[in-house]
Amino acid sequence: MGNKIFITLGSQKFQFNRLLEAVDELCEKGTVDAEDVFAQIGYSDYFPKNFSYKKFLDRDEFSAEMGKADIVITHGGTGAIIGAVKKGKKVIAVPRRAKYGEHVDDHQLQLIKQFDDLNLICSCQDTGKLDVALKTVQLTRYNSYESNTINIISSIEDYIKGI
Repeated sequence: MGNKIFITLGSQKFQFNRLLEAVDELCEKGTVDAEDVFAQIGYSDYFPKNFSYKKFLDRDEFSAEMGKADIVITHGGTGAIIGAVKKGKKVIAVPRRAKYGEHVDDHQLQLIKQFDDLNLICSCQDTGKLDVALKTVQLTRYNSYESNTINIISSIEDYIKGI
């Protein structure tokens, strides 16, 4: 039994077929054990052939799947990334791209780069290199997430005092 993988694609009204197809291919090749993969596929219209999935999960189901996972593969949504990192999961983030109709723009590229620069996640720009990302994420120690709330509050207080 390998690492449990949870794929979460969020609840925005965009497909992310490209990522699901890449994972399906890795399962087919035997690079990933399909038994270890579960996906929440959202609005994607590609239905995985080799691993379990559900379109949407309620909060409890989501929490249960996240809890079982060693590795979380997600799109570049801030909430999805922070949620997984906070739970101590190894995260592979794949940006949705406008050119594939996965989002309206390419802001997820910048978001993922910031998380990667902080050594919180493994960035995977190319779904064809997902196998490399899976190896990398298992061999890398990532920083734990530190909430920035205190810094934000103090900078707001400094700003207010400065008026």
